Amino acid sequence: MNLSPAFHHLRAAYQAEMDDLSFDSEGKDVLRQRLADKRKSLDFLLQMTEVAPEMVAVVFHQAFRFLEPGVMNQVVSGELDECPDWDEISASVQIAPWAQDMADTFLQQADGQRFMTVAAALAYLYDRPDGRAPLASDEDGDEEDHDRDDHGDEDLPPEERDDDEDARARDEAGADWLAEQGFDRKD
Repeated sequence: MNLSPAFHHLRAAYQAEMDDLSFDSEGKDVLRQRLADKRKSLDFLLQMTEVAPEMVAVVFHQAFRFLEPGVMNQVVSGELDECPDWDEISASVQIAPWAQDMADTFLQQADGQRFMTVAAALAYLYDRPDGRAPLASDEDGDEEDHDRDDHGDEDLPPEERDDDEDARARDEAGADWLAEQGFDRKD
């Protein structure tokens, strides 16, 4: 699988967002609580789908089941402006019943088709069995892309599920995002 530069950047930013949501300042796992709170502010999130899709896509954490991983491999190998509409890939992605109303709300938005595809792609990259997507092409192709139902890595502390390269990528993505928001970079 090839990961496009756009999805490489978004994957790192999505991972950083998930890490931020996962633990409070005392190190307690608060992911479920924070996701529930975020899902309650859907009106605000709808406004952010174009500018920060990775920050919004987390509301669909554990909502997707990937029936045809090869389709998602194609999506993440392309650039964002090449993303297929949700209608084009929806047959290969199953949405959990609890998330269907939320998905319908996003799909009613002007950029909802693209956002749902991006959200599914980010969830796909996050849920890969090794917790991250390779940055180069896999010679094994789709054989190693299996849907995982246990999602057990969310219970692991970030330092156990990430390597140094992923941590640096997330730090860089976070710094880029803060700079885009007008904050000075920490160097």
